[in-house]
Amino acid sequence: MPLNEPVIMGILNITPDSFFSGSRKETEREIDERIQAILSEGGTIIDLGGYSSRPDASPIDEAEEMKRLTTALELIKRHYADTVISIDTFRSGIARRCVEEYGASIINDISGGQLDDNMFATIAALNVPYILMHMRGTPQTMQQHTKYDDLIGEILIYFASRIRQLHLLGVNDIIIDPGFGFSKTTDQNYQLMHQLNELALLDLPLLIGISRKSMIYKLLGSTPEESLNGTTVLNTIALLNGANFLRVHDVKAAKEAVRIVSKYKNAR
Repeated sequence: MPLNEPVIMGILNITPDSFFSGSRKETEREIDERIQAILSEGGTIIDLGGYSSRPDASPIDEAEEMKRLTTALELIKRHYADTVISIDTFRSGIARRCVEEYGASIINDISGGQLDDNMFATIAALNVPYILMHMRGTPQTMQQHTKYDDLIGEILIYFASRIRQLHLLGVNDIIIDPGFGFSKTTDQNYQLMHQLNELALLDLPLLIGISRKSMIYKLLGSTPEESLNGTTVLNTIALLNGANFLRVHDVKAAKEAVRIVSKYKNAR
């Protein structure tokens, strides 16, 4: 996949409890309509998630997660076979099944391999690109782990260590995600955005996922439903500071931000 222009990843949550109610799709018709919308608005990748990572979401077992994903995966296999699919999971068993049985292309792991000791070896065996995200703890406990002496320095050390582990296993297609909203306060999220270009030290593609998150609506005293404008502002800042991928709910708005920033960067 060429990265001469930032790539849009459209979010498809097959869950009843994701934090943004507008992203929840459970029936085959809802899923199909969402896929069509992502592709028609300029999305290149569809990111499928069957397990909500919001702090107060109820844990589900692997069988339930796979059951949720299967509805979308079977539909995509029938009608959208050439579409690039990313699987948002921290479970190696889910990753393996989605790649081997349904042709998923990318694994997007919010835990960076910390919640499943077999994940890195599984990615190496599957030979697929891996999105490595920064998080501490679990989705249920992550907001208890927000103390940093040096936020950017500790995130860089985290990535460097895990990237080395992956390289030793032969995994080279790695995308890094600094994990906005995960194990970070609102102030820390903005500090991270302010220093985003320091992650260029890792010399790897950068994915940013801030779509409608609490760092927007808590700051503005609004709701996820009212956070599209704030999302676009932050996506624009991220694009100006080296983002290669935007993971979003609102594909059309993100695609427009990419076009405008590209025009701005190439203006003479």
